[in-house]
Amino acid sequence: METGDPDDALTLCLLATHPAVVLRAVTVTPGTRAQVGMVRHLLARAGRSEVPVGARNPESEKESLSAFHTKWLGALAPAAPDALAHEVLAATLQQYPETTLVTGAPLQNLRLLLEQHPEARLRRWVAQGGFAGDNLVAPEHRLAKFEGKRTCPTFNFNGDPKGALLALSSERVERRELVSKNVTHGVAYDEAFHERVRPHHTRTAGLALVFEAMEHYLKAKPEGKLLHDPIAACAAIDPGIVTWAEVEMYRARGEWGAEPAHGTQTFISVALDRERFFHTFVGDAPGLDTGAVSPA
Repeated sequence: METGDPDDALTLCLLATHPAVVLRAVTVTPGTRAQVGMVRHLLARAGRSEVPVGARNPESEKESLSAFHTKWLGALAPAAPDALAHEVLAATLQQYPETTLVTGAPLQNLRLLLEQHPEARLRRWVAQGGFAGDNLVAPEHRLAKFEGKRTCPTFNFNGDPKGALLALSSERVERRELVSKNVTHGVAYDEAFHERVRPHHTRTAGLALVFEAMEHYLKAKPEGKLLHDPIAACAAIDPGIVTWAEVEMYRARGEWGAEPAHGTQTFISVALDRERFFHTFVGDAPGLDTGAVSPA
């Protein structure tokens, strides 16, 4: 995860106490002590202080924590990680080999896992990133802003293209599910969404934190926040919220696209069931299977 906007913190809160999830670990990029302090604060408030936290570069002095987090949470004490991010991921996968990895940030931590731990295997990777264009998305599911496009820049993959290309091609990643911006730009947490969440928001400590965060956010930005990473997290919990197409991903001139393919074990989102997403988000969807998830 990263902390440049609220998305990742909302996702962490959601996963920390979701009834269908066992959160095993969190890693942060770049992983400054301010970022780690914020993550530990949220885990403590969610009652999950035991979850290990990894950082790619805890000595980084880069200003990586957005102003929103301190406006919401107040002054936060900096903290040290438990270990480097790739070490936390490797140890988690060794102990819990069925873990699903959810990424909502540039992919340095995943790249370092694959480069420095040749024994590591990932059964399932769910990424917020990539793009499915008009060659894959049916007209009734296309967003107007992407009409006519087959490729598009995506922040998380372009933050570390080397890592994205490695993870998309590695045989040690057994299944890849990409929740792409052609879908995640379609749902905003706005005032209407907030009011719909209200009757559910005390169901878990994590959902209460999401609600609290968005109370602050909506006062300044009533138009709301696009739910990029939370949609990816909910697709990790319930893949049925998304319609998937098997593809081969490619990068051209700094943009990402996808072509239909078979046997790649790489799947991209082409449509979203918004009602099923909402019920997964608030944790009341029937028939959800508990699974171990580790965001990075």
